[in-house]
Amino acid sequence: MDKEQAPSPASHDADVETAAKISSEASLGSFAKSWPSRKKWTVMSIVAWMAFVSPLASTMIAPATLQVAAEFHFDSAVIRTFITSLFLLGYVFGSLIAAPLSDLYGRKPVLDISFLMFTIWTIAAAVAPNVQALLVFRFLAGLAASSSLSVGGGIISDCFDEHNRGGATAVFALGPVLGPVIGPLTGGYLADAMGWRWIFGVLSIITGVTSFAQIAVNRESNPDVLARRSELSESGGFYERALQTIDWTTSRNDENYHSQHLLTAVALPWKMMFSTPIVSLLCLYAAFVYGLLYLLLTTITQVFVEAYGWSLGKSGLAYLGLGVGFLLGVAMVGGTANKLAVKAARKNNGILVPEKRLQPCLWFSVLIPISFFWYGFTAAHDTHWALPICGLAPFAIGMIGVFLPIQTYLIDAAPRYAACSTAALASSRNVVGTFLPLAGPHLYNALGVDWGNFTLGVIAILLIPIPALIFKYGALLRKKSAWMATVEHA
Repeated sequence: MDKEQAPSPASHDADVETAAKISSEASLGSFAKSWPSRKKWTVMSIVAWMAFVSPLASTMIAPATLQVAAEFHFDSAVIRTFITSLFLLGYVFGSLIAAPLSDLYGRKPVLDISFLMFTIWTIAAAVAPNVQALLVFRFLAGLAASSSLSVGGGIISDCFDEHNRGGATAVFALGPVLGPVIGPLTGGYLADAMGWRWIFGVLSIITGVTSFAQIAVNRESNPDVLARRSELSESGGFYERALQTIDWTTSRNDENYHSQHLLTAVALPWKMMFSTPIVSLLCLYAAFVYGLLYLLLTTITQVFVEAYGWSLGKSGLAYLGLGVGFLLGVAMVGGTANKLAVKAARKNNGILVPEKRLQPCLWFSVLIPISFFWYGFTAAHDTHWALPICGLAPFAIGMIGVFLPIQTYLIDAAPRYAACSTAALASSRNVVGTFLPLAGPHLYNALGVDWGNFTLGVIAILLIPIPALIFKYGALLRKKSAWMATVEHA
């Protein structure tokens, strides 16, 4: 019988290297997740507040665009709409830059710098000398403000495991849906009382205080960055592996090493969006729903001023239907989504299949077309003003029932790439949110408020099968995805 062969020094070194790598990987996954709950929720609360202030700023000017047009002497409805929606175009580019940079250099420095710039551009908008300058400042403000919306997904992935992400995602999602509604509600009264420039003045104070709190209180949560600080990882972490994934040959000694890292970081959300069917389809559906929200936000004031003779300030009350609907939606979806996921995991030996996160989409998506039929025909046919306002609530509930599950699903399906996938989601929805509202006035002029909204409702019906298909075939698609097949679930 042959004697057992002693391990060679080379194989011993390989074993040590493998063990060190495993230890490093374990450390990478445990930093922020091992924090005390108070520290996790402090970090989460600040970024959730930032994610509220940012969309608040996007729509607060919406009811006052008639004042802007009067002061700067133009009468184009498209330009008035663009004053609101151009902010979202800044989101598109900002999200695709901020999220990967936060993966590469850390969440905190990206949020610190971007929100400080957001404050500066908001102050500039308050003193804009003409509409051209106002449009430029709005775009730049949106570019800077986008960071919280895209980086938030990465922070949730950093701090919470898959069984506790539902609650954190629900808190984080409150801002992007409540901010756009509270903005016009408060902006209308503020413009009536003090003029449109004070809208940006108040926003400057809010963003300035928020920026100070972010810089002073918030902490870094990115595990790769914390690992590098602790000298636990010399491999370059996540993006070193990403460079290899997309087959770029590079070495730390190459003069282009850092520029390649940066290009990789910026390219990842785009690659995920266009090379991963799951991300592409869910981004398409979420983008259309988000575009519908901004179409409503930019047209509700005009509808109620013309149909019911309301004043600029009073027309802000029309947004209450959306606001109440969003609160109901968060209570309904946020309170049940995580329970459903935990229940599904128990039935599967404690393993959570990410597609289970999409189950609420199958129920809530039908509310979106119902709301557009209801709102459109009641607003156009001389009914009591309460009917169209109530008709907006199902849309808000349905939007929450779509957005929360989709965002949580993308985080669970690829935790390592959470910031990038949520950046792709944010950018795609903001492209549609920028340009779909521009079609609103033309759509209503051509078809009327009733049949215009009916058309949008029909399109919403045609898109309902998207989350259903991912729910059924998502596991199969993930196995074929370069981004999701090999990712470890933290």
